[in-house]
Amino acid sequence: MESTGSETARNLMEAVQIMARLRGPDGCPWDREQTFDTIKKYTLEETYEVFDAIERRAWPELKDELGDLLLQVLFYSQMAAEDGYFTISDVAANLNAKLIRRHPHIFGDVEARDAATVLKNWEEIKREEKRASGATGGGPEKASMLDEVPRTMPALMEAGKIGSRAAKVGFDWPNAEGLFDKLDEEIAELKVEVSAKNRDAVEDEFGDLLFTVANLARHLKVDTESALRRANAKFRSRFAAMEREAGGRDGLAALGPEELDALWRQAKLAQKQPDGE
Repeated sequence: MESTGSETARNLMEAVQIMARLRGPDGCPWDREQTFDTIKKYTLEETYEVFDAIERRAWPELKDELGDLLLQVLFYSQMAAEDGYFTISDVAANLNAKLIRRHPHIFGDVEARDAATVLKNWEEIKREEKRASGATGGGPEKASMLDEVPRTMPALMEAGKIGSRAAKVGFDWPNAEGLFDKLDEEIAELKVEVSAKNRDAVEDEFGDLLFTVANLARHLKVDTESALRRANAKFRSRFAAMEREAGGRDGLAALGPEELDALWRQAKLAQKQPDGE
């Protein structure tokens, strides 16, 4: 199973060469037409497929999905090399230097006795890197701490990151209990706007509710993406059991609300029994 360093280097080099050929003059028409913008959506898809394989503990599939994710890196790097921006070698060299620089407790003389200290050091080193490079948006005086959180990440993840950044200066709920109270407050405000049938206000209040949920997850140390994906998988499983019990989608569609609820409770009970959930 374990590859030698030279074998790994050969395989990676071959992958780089294959990508270059696919983008070359006599390469694949589809690959040659792609741009940074057209490839972006595939990067997101491949990332979620990696998540799915991990959650299902499908290790052979994970190997394939990681290869597909690596393909995205090779694709971007090849296009960047063609435009004279950087090469895959630059990407690897930059990563190596960053890993060494951000682990001074391993490659330097800094002490870090636990993971919390490592994370604190990591964040401080990142801030120093941004200051040194001038990558602060509008200069050190104008930039907000929240500029460090990309607007392009999934909104629920962005909400958690924003809350985490604000917490670094003490702007946070002291504990999860306060957030439970905040949830009740946001739900009450949402109900008022729903009753008033104010669509814009409903969206605003629903957003506030989701933002509070994201910050509650942060306090409870729950990953929102993983938690929601787990809930989605649970719903899929229970709904499929309902379909089987009803004899398919047509049988399910013919049932009334009470019968559907009974099937749901039956599927839920059957799902809980094997693992004692």
